[in-house]
Amino acid sequence: MLRIAVTGKPGVGKSTVVARAVEKLDLKACGIRTAEILVNGKRQGFSIEDVSTGRKGILSHVKGAGPKLGKYHVNLADLDGIGAESIKKSLDCDLIVIDEVGPMELKSENFILAVENALDSDRPILAVLHRSSEHSLAQRIREDFEVLTVDEDNRDYLPERIAEMFR
Repeated sequence: MLRIAVTGKPGVGKSTVVARAVEKLDLKACGIRTAEILVNGKRQGFSIEDVSTGRKGILSHVKGAGPKLGKYHVNLADLDGIGAESIKKSLDCDLIVIDEVGPMELKSENFILAVENALDSDRPILAVLHRSSEHSLAQRIREDFEVLTVDEDNRDYLPERIAEMFR
């Protein structure tokens, strides 16, 4: 089973690379994707979306409650209710997408357990991995996956390369 993780600097396009790779595949993809929440061009937080249902929520925001990480408050209700749940339900899909395994997501034990169960499955996985997390789950992904680093030079052709690997 193929397992690929993309990593790189913040804002380099990791989530975009994963989304474009998934678009090129004729596979039933399930899991989560995240995106910036921008207000007047300034990042206010991140959204989280169930890939298969389109259900969206708030992963983190500058306003709110929940564990604080930098200037953001992690919304554990949506991280668990959308993030962890969509990964749990993805075990019968052709491809599990996990965008991202990073400090915000790792604030949730439910999310960690859902990802660990996905890793224990026989399903192909395409994930975004925080570049410097030392969490044991991030370390496991680094050891078990092929890790590709996204940068300004390769981000335009990487989606096709990743799609070819999954074909």
